[in-house]
Amino acid sequence: MKYDIKNINLAKKGELRIEWARESMPVLTLIKKNFKKEKPLKNTKIACCLHVTTETANLMLTLKEGGAEVVLCASNPLSTQDDVAASLVKDYKIPVFAIKGEDNKTYYSHINSALDIKPNITMDDGADLVSIIHGKRRNLVRNLLGGTEETTTGVIRLRSLEKKKMLLFPLIAVNDADTKHFFDNRYGTGQSTVDGIIRATNKLLAGSKFVVCGYGWCGRGVAMRAKGMGANVIVCEVDSLKAIEAIMDGYTVMPLKKAARVGDIFVTLTGDINVIARQHFKLMKDGAVVCNSGHFNIEIDIRSLKNLSKKVRKVRDFVEEYTLRDGRRINLLGEGRLINLAAAEGHPASVMDMSFANQALSAEFIKKNSSKLENKVYKVPQNIDEQIAYLKLKAMGVTIDKLTKEQKRYLASWEIGT
Repeated sequence: MKYDIKNINLAKKGELRIEWARESMPVLTLIKKNFKKEKPLKNTKIACCLHVTTETANLMLTLKEGGAEVVLCASNPLSTQDDVAASLVKDYKIPVFAIKGEDNKTYYSHINSALDIKPNITMDDGADLVSIIHGKRRNLVRNLLGGTEETTTGVIRLRSLEKKKMLLFPLIAVNDADTKHFFDNRYGTGQSTVDGIIRATNKLLAGSKFVVCGYGWCGRGVAMRAKGMGANVIVCEVDSLKAIEAIMDGYTVMPLKKAARVGDIFVTLTGDINVIARQHFKLMKDGAVVCNSGHFNIEIDIRSLKNLSKKVRKVRDFVEEYTLRDGRRINLLGEGRLINLAAAEGHPASVMDMSFANQALSAEFIKKNSSKLENKVYKVPQNIDEQIAYLKLKAMGVTIDKLTKEQKRYLASWEIGT
């Protein structure tokens, strides 16, 4: 079995951590049990480009129990948990190509290693597998039934391909499932981003001016968690509706050039390029902390920050201090990559339970329905979304009301008025 990981001897620690995460993933555990019986993914090769974490490990084990041949590579150079990678290889015989801190060349080499199995299904977090297939490895399309996409940034890339009529195989936007973005993006990103910032800096959030760039579901979550810890949250947006929502949620809204002058901590969560740029660095106060929780390390213009600086030094793990020519210091966290995975452990397992349940059931859906699917970006089928929500509530020991026949009839009618 081919693989490329940091150290196989880390496996014991990784196995225990995978087990710990599994305890908080009851929905995926139930799906795994059903997959073991039914083998819906038998004779299916799945290439997965995901964050190599304890939660992802449990998804890999679920797919394998379903009969799939799976291979895993990292979807970010700093997100790999090396002990988890070691356990997947040693204890579960799943090929992994991922090393925390790998350089760009190794990162893409690992993606290509995952694609070398000639997959029938791709499973992406950021659409790098899809991008490479559409670019340099179009010969793989003949084997593909379809693929899934985990995150907002990846869905943006897929919809761009679809709009240009360049999409070569069907994709399911797992990110757009209600049981994914309502919870994973908001509560998962919210908690894990704040966790990453605190682990990296040990800064007190209470009383700080905390600038959130982007008020999508991830931005909402980070703003909510920062506010809960006593920060004075400022939201910067380009969308009028989201800006109004941020105001009504109790935050201050202003342009980033204005926020740059007063902010203590800045977080980008937009999916766009150069959100914090040269013009903003020039205005920031001494000691400002800048980080990103969007998928790629493009949201902060690091090149401009380097050009403005006379000195760069590593002052803590995951903290680089850039000293500008006028003596002001700006602290960049996690090389501008996902701070919640670079400096922390990513989302809690209980929220990834729903996200990865969507991934597993979407893979099963593709296998069963590939002949009916066109080269489009599809939403997760509504019945899958509802099934996952039902199972999650059941696992939490929560029951809810049901509509009576009279109520159903009323909601389905147009005749009944006051």
